[in-house]
Amino acid sequence: MLTLEKKVKLLYSRSMIQIYYKYEIIAEHQRIKSPHNYTTVAQHMPEAYQNQMDWNPEKFLGQAREIHPDVEHYIQQVLMKKPHPEQAYKSCQGILSFAKRVGNQRLIKACQRAREVGWYNYKTIENILQKGLDRQSHEDSSIEMPKHENIRGKDYYQ
Repeated sequence: MLTLEKKVKLLYSRSMIQIYYKYEIIAEHQRIKSPHNYTTVAQHMPEAYQNQMDWNPEKFLGQAREIHPDVEHYIQQVLMKKPHPEQAYKSCQGILSFAKRVGNQRLIKACQRAREVGWYNYKTIENILQKGLDRQSHEDSSIEMPKHENIRGKDYYQ
């Protein structure tokens, strides 16, 4: 990866911050003094991040709703599992992108299956789809206990 380092000069006052490169102003921001706050100018962000500026829970829930109510519920749970919804946006985007890659029906089945075990994240959906678990019926996935003299069974404990 090629990194370019350039020296800039930063000038600030009580109300403004100005950034200069070779004596030319390249950025100017209003200064916010309250702690733990920041400002973002969309034009200063890389193009890939500018597309994310309109991400919000309603956007992801709306996209999920268009696929199926079970997908909407799953996305809602993914958003709720994080302390801040913004932390779940990439997971939501990734989960919804499976609709284009594997189709709506497989995504619906994967969300239903993941919901049954109560795991709400991108990796769970990815694993279900990779292993084809969305295509298996639940009877196929049940494991029967082996017959053995040391296994007493449920009647023993009554």
